[in-house]
Amino acid sequence: MSSHFSKLISLAALMAMLGMVSCKDQTADVITTNTATDSKDFAITDWTTATHSNDVDPDYATVFPQDKVNTLTITMTSANWSAIQTNMKSLFGYGFGERTQAGGGFPSQETDYVAVSLKFNDKEWYKVGFRLKGNSSLSSTWGSGIYKLPFRLNFDKFEDDYPQIKNQRFYGFKEFSLSPGYKDNSLIREKVTADIFRMAGIPAAQTAFYKVYIDFGSGSKYCGVYTLTEVVDDTMIKTQFSEDSGNVYKPESTFQTFSSSVFEKKNNETANDFSDVQAFVAALNSSLRTSNAAQWRTNLEQSFNADHFVKWLAVNTTLVNWDTYGVMAHNYYLYNHSVNKLTWIPWDNNEALANRSGPGGSAVSLSLSGVSSSWPLIRYIADDATYYAKYKTYVRVFADDVFTSAKMDALFTKYHTLISPYVIGPEATEQAKYTHLSSSSAFTTELATLKQHVVSRKQAVDAFVP
Repeated sequence: MSSHFSKLISLAALMAMLGMVSCKDQTADVITTNTATDSKDFAITDWTTATHSNDVDPDYATVFPQDKVNTLTITMTSANWSAIQTNMKSLFGYGFGERTQAGGGFPSQETDYVAVSLKFNDKEWYKVGFRLKGNSSLSSTWGSGIYKLPFRLNFDKFEDDYPQIKNQRFYGFKEFSLSPGYKDNSLIREKVTADIFRMAGIPAAQTAFYKVYIDFGSGSKYCGVYTLTEVVDDTMIKTQFSEDSGNVYKPESTFQTFSSSVFEKKNNETANDFSDVQAFVAALNSSLRTSNAAQWRTNLEQSFNADHFVKWLAVNTTLVNWDTYGVMAHNYYLYNHSVNKLTWIPWDNNEALANRSGPGGSAVSLSLSGVSSSWPLIRYIADDATYYAKYKTYVRVFADDVFTSAKMDALFTKYHTLISPYVIGPEATEQAKYTHLSSSSAFTTELATLKQHVVSRKQAVDAFVP
């Protein structure tokens, strides 16, 4: 720790002793006690079993309401913000608002956590781990100097440094991911896509909308409407699979070959056992695929829930979502549950429901044509008559039973209406440097764009599967 920083802490402590630290900043609506500094001497006066402990089940009704927009207020010290800037410059090569070239970066490691104070419903959570997250979305936002940054929260990240917060939770949740609506003028794509997957029978993390205020060390600022998403390996697995002991992976792999370096384990990390994904990759790429297709499918299905993946593929391709497997080797999880088969879990859906392309190319076509063998899990399914027939059936069922104009129009309108008062007013308005919206009118007109997208995709499905 630098001598300058030590002096700052000493000064803060002295001010607190003299009664010079304000109890509350009315503008920011956040507690500004010494819990926002590095002092280890603080009381956890707002702590209750229901709100802060790990002795309760996750409270989905409070944390993930579907009919209201919650509010989070976060405060960090100017030293925290300085540390974030230093860390980001080392990872991405430029400071906040300093990027001049187009394109995004993919750092080799995650950003660092800092300890912040968080307030919700007039209660404070203490020394919460806060770090920026993302790849191209983060680099673009950071380089452009936009404060509506994507980030993650970890409520007991700093429990070793601050024993008072051991096993701190947020109504039973340990971690959250917060997405700012990057490249999404509707601000609802992350939310509704997760809903649509679950409507189609594909487990996906729960989501909800939050107004977020952040003090970066110089006063609280309204950073707009975010989508809060539960973290897969925290609560989603246990809630939707009724168990959580099996391996959870967040890969960066195309599955052409196996390497443990691209199969990040999110649990069971001390056990150096990757035999489940090794078996899957080996079965997928076996020469039996061309010599004995039936045996190839049998072997593949011993380690991988192929039927589930085919259904996900049908839904994802009908929706149109380029930022995942087939174009980019990320934004999915694999979970090996009690049937000893890896199951596909979608993640990070802010660029779904739009006909667009990314740095890896255009989204996978509905017919799966054009997918190269560098994406074997899709290419080999398309080449296998049995799997391809099943894929076409799932496309038809999804388009007829879930992805209808009536159901989607209602879903889109519900959430557009819900967040509008906090995006374009009158309750709060997203402002330049604190929003990803190209304009207020773009938010308004994007609802019609989403609805028309469903109509267009229905036409595409009808042409593909008469």
